[in-house]
Amino acid sequence: MAERDGQERSQFSQYSHMVIFTIWLYDLRVPKIVDHQERRQLIAVAFQEQVAELGFSATTYARVAAGAGISVGLIQHYFADRHELLEYAYDDLIRRRDGRIDAAVAAGEKKRWSIRQILDRAMRELLPLDEQRRREHRIARQLQLTGSQDQALAALAMGAHEALCLRVRTAVSNGRECGEVEPDVDADVAALRIVSAIYGLADVLALQADATDNRTYSEVLDPVVATVFTGECRRA
Repeated sequence: MAERDGQERSQFSQYSHMVIFTIWLYDLRVPKIVDHQERRQLIAVAFQEQVAELGFSATTYARVAAGAGISVGLIQHYFADRHELLEYAYDDLIRRRDGRIDAAVAAGEKKRWSIRQILDRAMRELLPLDEQRRREHRIARQLQLTGSQDQALAALAMGAHEALCLRVRTAVSNGRECGEVEPDVDADVAALRIVSAIYGLADVLALQADATDNRTYSEVLDPVVATVFTGECRRA
């Protein structure tokens, strides 16, 4: 009996070593699957944090690499230069912001809110009322400052602005169709008026240490929106 137990233990030990060797050999021969999009996202977020804190001119690959916990070489593998990285990082911020706006619009439509109510809720996503939106605001302003001396960055900033104006213009045009907005209202001018008011309030809120009071939005921007959305929706 003892001899058989010894043989079984010996066989088990040999089997265990074979399994360990096989796993080690497999790990050597099969490359790990790298999620390149996840890597780019990691770098972009670290870049956003550095730009928001230090500004674009002071943001270096070394600082971004330290923030992301990777090497400078890996950043250079994914992005040719800082401008390419900035463009990707800024587009990422816009995608996140637009995702929140889309969610707000969808929620308002589900609750059958008026267009004015939906616009009111969606535009709050542009105000720096939490850390994510404060970071977005700081990066957007850094982009605009840098863009004054860089045509490519200026075009990127203008593109984001025009896309936002188009969203608001669409809301105004839909408001004209349903009766919330008078037929003779110029949708382009109305959209620019609302967006400009949002930009101004966002800049003021960004100066405050703790800008979390939503009443400010109603007291400042509601009267501006009210000059455009003056009627009630005729749709049931």
